[in-house]
Amino acid sequence: MNLELRPVARSPLRLKVGKWVYVTRRYAEWMFGGVRFANRRSAEPLPCVAAQHRTPLMRKLANADMRLQINKVVNLKAAVPRLDGLLLHPGETLSYWRSIGKPTRRKGYVDGMVLFCGQVRTGLAGGLCQLSNLIYWMTLHTELTVTERHRHSYDVFPDASRTQPFGSGATCSYNYLDLRITNRTSSVYQLRLRMDDEYLYGAWHAEQPSRYRYEVRERNHRITLEPWGGYVRNNELYRDVYTADGEWLTEEAIAENHALMMYSPLLHEPSSGASDAAE
Repeated sequence: MNLELRPVARSPLRLKVGKWVYVTRRYAEWMFGGVRFANRRSAEPLPCVAAQHRTPLMRKLANADMRLQINKVVNLKAAVPRLDGLLLHPGETLSYWRSIGKPTRRKGYVDGMVLFCGQVRTGLAGGLCQLSNLIYWMTLHTELTVTERHRHSYDVFPDASRTQPFGSGATCSYNYLDLRITNRTSSVYQLRLRMDDEYLYGAWHAEQPSRYRYEVRERNHRITLEPWGGYVRNNELYRDVYTADGEWLTEEAIAENHALMMYSPLLHEPSSGASDAAE
């Protein structure tokens, strides 16, 4: 069922040309796609907190160089100010990469951990997926609409202290793997972000109190042995929608995840709890 996840060997030239095509196509879409992108910010927080979350800056990841996690914090410190305070008016779309801009060393970015075809490597601005993961998870608990999100194709690390369902993150790569959030409500929203020595904090603020409350869950979590010999981890995410007073209203499908496992599934039994260890 998941034969498309079988690793495909591509030459360095093929990878370079392919990336150039995707990046160029995205630049053209930014200019001529007709999307109203959010670009206004305010230092004053809007009055109502619609959703908030925090994630630890340092994680215990098997065979991962802690230096890369330290560099990840440097990269987050460079990116967070470019998104903090961003206002999302009705009809506007937040583009993660358009708001942050191209990461460069001149802007303060350093080499951090990146995942490439299931392998841990170093790359400029590595670690920014933690920020896109945080924003995506918070958005699932608001009335905002996720209009572009890319799942992780590889499950690289065994579960370690999960607090969110497997596959509840949003991978990013400048600029063609983007996270986009559109405001289809009648209220202005505002993204607030900050860091301290231990955590990355985020919140969606709004002009008006939330009408609904959301709970994100997973179902059909399973590990399958594919005909070509690899293991694939699968699940489905959905959310229960409640009124602000707690009355259940409906269930909404969010995403279906399939990730090629890069470790033995017999090492750890997947917990029913939940954020990808690499996220």
